[in-house]
Amino acid sequence: MGKFHIKDISAYEVLDSRGYPTVACDVTLSKGITAKAMVPSGASTGEREAVELRDGEKNRYNGKGVLKAISNVNDIIAPALIGKDSRKQSMIDEIMIELDGTDNKAKLGANAILAVSLAVAKAAAKASKKPLYRYISEDILQEQKDKYIMPVPMLNVINGGAHADNTIDFQEFMFMPVGAKTLNQACQIASECFHALQKILSEKKFDTNKGDEGGFAPRLKDANQALTLMMEAIKKAGYTAGVNKGVAIALDPAVSELYDSKSRTYVFEKAIKAKILSKEKGTFTSAKMVQYWEALVKKFPIISIEDALAEKDWDGFVELNKKIGKTVQIVGDDLYCTNPKILEVGIEKKATNSILIKLNQIGTLTETIEAIKMAQNNGWSAIVSHRSGETEDTTIADLAVALGTGQIKTGSMSRSERIAKYNRLIEIERELGDMAVYKGEKTFTNLGR
Repeated sequence: MGKFHIKDISAYEVLDSRGYPTVACDVTLSKGITAKAMVPSGASTGEREAVELRDGEKNRYNGKGVLKAISNVNDIIAPALIGKDSRKQSMIDEIMIELDGTDNKAKLGANAILAVSLAVAKAAAKASKKPLYRYISEDILQEQKDKYIMPVPMLNVINGGAHADNTIDFQEFMFMPVGAKTLNQACQIASECFHALQKILSEKKFDTNKGDEGGFAPRLKDANQALTLMMEAIKKAGYTAGVNKGVAIALDPAVSELYDSKSRTYVFEKAIKAKILSKEKGTFTSAKMVQYWEALVKKFPIISIEDALAEKDWDGFVELNKKIGKTVQIVGDDLYCTNPKILEVGIEKKATNSILIKLNQIGTLTETIEAIKMAQNNGWSAIVSHRSGETEDTTIADLAVALGTGQIKTGSMSRSERIAKYNRLIEIERELGDMAVYKGEKTFTNLGR
């Protein structure tokens, strides 16, 4: 066997950032090169996501063990891939898809398949003596680049929804340092704004405890209050808030979590429970949600809104994209679940102008790349994203650079599993030198910027 051929595949349990098990996988090539991948896990998940296989044994990790997925790697996937050339990524991913034989990877588990898919790519990159981003670009995509685009970070600084035990129904409020000149400077701006926000919250006697993704989780009245505090923080840190300069704001309200499919309305349950809103005022129709977003983007420098409507509300998305899609990035996450087949529908309907990319929503590197390329080829943006249950694995940093997505969503300026991705991007930018380009506000070409 040549040095690129797979000699051994071994999966095992590790812990994610919430202390729950997830799948890790070591792939060893014939000359002894070994690479490891760890798979993340989401808290708010779309209905169309590939299946994350859990054991369901309540006396072990509250049913969240992944020993079945690990057994599937070691007993089913590994024998099928031993001896295969690790450089043939699409072939390896296709073998695993066929072994599974379901539309949503329910038999073997997307967590099992993805762990192998990523570890194989990492091993091949090592054997090729290339960093992962360069290997993906040059060997998998067959693209030679003079320049690599460094992504603009989306910093989740206020957490709500399923990510925090507070009164905010919307899930994520984010800083985007679009006015930076480099990724390194973007991290500096983000850090300074984050710590300015912490000081403001503390001064105003708000809780500065943090949610799953490292953002603050204060008991605020509503989105307006959260956004006003963010504007104060940007100013306190010495920057200007704006969609074309300084620091822009991005949102992921994760509105699918608010959707009542029976009444086809959006119910702000946290605000209603806290008696911030009455049940009547806290219940929105799809049309009212669209109007709400229209008003909010006029009031605040919001450049991007993800999951602004429920994953079943295609008509609402189409209407919102018509209304504000020329000036605001409308991102589909739960709507598409990184699935190229569903993305095709969204492109045809003109439901959004952007897609969020999460590796574990689809389960292989090949399908992830296909979704990104499909979006880009249709003039859409693609944002590579972490999950709320993360690990120290930094694959998404390399993926964002390799595919030139120009944006990455990987949490706040706290929690080491989030910071690991920023530190990896800083390393990549340093390594690339003049070949690294940070486009800032020019990233949003789909908005004419």
